Amino acid sequence: MGVLDGKAALVTGGSRGIGAAIVRRLAADGAVVTFTFVNSADAAGTVVAEVKAAGGEAIAVPADQSDLSGIDGLFDQATGPTGTLDIFVCNAAQAMVKPIADVTVEDYDQLFATNVKGPYFAIQRAGRVLPDGGRIIALSTLNTVMPGPGISLYAASKAALEQFVKIAAREYGPRAITVNTVSPGATDTDMFHDHNPPQVQDALVGITALGRMGKPAEVADVVAFLAGPDARWMTGQNLRATGGMLV
Repeated sequence: MGVLDGKAALVTGGSRGIGAAIVRRLAADGAVVTFTFVNSADAAGTVVAEVKAAGGEAIAVPADQSDLSGIDGLFDQATGPTGTLDIFVCNAAQAMVKPIADVTVEDYDQLFATNVKGPYFAIQRAGRVLPDGGRIIALSTLNTVMPGPGISLYAASKAALEQFVKIAAREYGPRAITVNTVSPGATDTDMFHDHNPPQVQDALVGITALGRMGKPAEVADVVAFLAGPDARWMTGQNLRATGGMLV
């Protein structure tokens, strides 16, 4: 039996990278996992097929986190066999590398709609529908404490998310709903490779204590811990799954 047998989970942005690894891991632990995707329908189908081949259950739903019009329907659709949603993982995000001097109002509005406004109201909705003892887990980034040139919008958006988590942990705590953050470092994903040139990637690996890039499954392991029963006494925390990039 898995530690999440009988549980239902919703993961935003679950078709690729860390999100896909989270879907696979939660399903392997026994949860029925609904996950969203925007443009990666083929990749989403592959994740569903992989989960089913391993004996799990996953459902892919097209949904854009920046569009709030479908949020109620999404959460309703993600309820499991018992009619409840037990775990919400806020993973979907947009990255942008652009100097402050070049950022436009449109850049700002688009990124903050995806990384700040969408997650805020998703966490609000999760607080309304999760049962006592539920789990909320948000994916942030080490860039909130190790900022660099060109990532002003991305780092700021994730810093806002971290504050949402801390306050939600206080507000939802009386119902034993835990709310935590996982902040990956250099991880082998398309997003990381697309936004970091090879020399930057090498430099980041060079300052990582374990001397290599992380794997999406290793971040998913941390998320799975927070989703499970062993994390019942942990809330309002930010677990930096970075291989020791920051010690």
